[in-house]
Amino acid sequence: MAVAELDSEKLLTVEEESYWSVVWRRFRKHKLAVAGLVSIILIAVACFAAPIIAPYDPVNDLAKDPETGILLRNAPPSFAPGNFHPMGTDAIGRDVFSRLLYAGRISLSVSIIVVFFSQLLGVVIGAISGYFGGLIDDAIQRFVEFLITLPLLPLLLAFSALLRGITIPGLPREWSSAVIITVILIIFGWMGSSRLVRAQVLSLRNQEFAEAAKALGMGDFEIIWRHMIPNSLAPIIVAATLGLGGVIILESALSFLGFGIQPPIPTWGNMLNEYQNDMWTQPAKVFYPGLVIFICSLAFNYIGDGLRDAMDPRLKH
Repeated sequence: MAVAELDSEKLLTVEEESYWSVVWRRFRKHKLAVAGLVSIILIAVACFAAPIIAPYDPVNDLAKDPETGILLRNAPPSFAPGNFHPMGTDAIGRDVFSRLLYAGRISLSVSIIVVFFSQLLGVVIGAISGYFGGLIDDAIQRFVEFLITLPLLPLLLAFSALLRGITIPGLPREWSSAVIITVILIIFGWMGSSRLVRAQVLSLRNQEFAEAAKALGMGDFEIIWRHMIPNSLAPIIVAATLGLGGVIILESALSFLGFGIQPPIPTWGNMLNEYQNDMWTQPAKVFYPGLVIFICSLAFNYIGDGLRDAMDPRLKH
């Protein structure tokens, strides 16, 4: 009798599944998104473990023939124990594989930092604009529309060229260029997320939970922080994921054109720039950074597509 009661109790008890459990379950059904997530994790782990994995220093170590001591310039791939260069060497004898891994640390770090802070800035500005409305909303939206109409790439090139000679105290000139390009990309990267959040907040601010929060004596900024922003996060997470691939391409484009992070600090973009002269003689050297940029951009787009499907409440899985 007791066993029967326990079984019936289990059948009548329904365990509520959390929101993020539902999102993960839906996300796993998107095979390309899962493949993209696995690819990004593998690339990120390899790049951030570069001090352990990479056989050489990417800036200072110059490969030499172990027998003659002659500098190995543009050497082909070698897997010999004393001369291990799986992707060959560059024009001044640096190991391409080591530079590729260290370049990934910079490129991925810049993209993550830019997306995080630009999305954070956009979320705050968009929430304030949508919640208060009126003159505040009009002023913010006219400013956003003005910035969106400006051509992004020429602006980035101009600001990068103007600020390239600035050295931040305490940092070498090469690292200063990384900080400067990161700040420039953040300044011009928040408008899309602000419009997304504004649209979400406009639909939320007059709902019953917002009115109840006001009745309980919550201030405007407390309501924005505790209710408006958390309920607007789904499209922002999707936009941020999609934006990671875009920032990698944008930073690579600036570095390739010579306006981004400057050598000898390696990034995937300036590696493409350095190796373009060897495109016909050693095309593999150009292929490696180009392939990693392509894989990361495609993977982030698939992850964003999977998250969009998983976080859309109108979809039933």
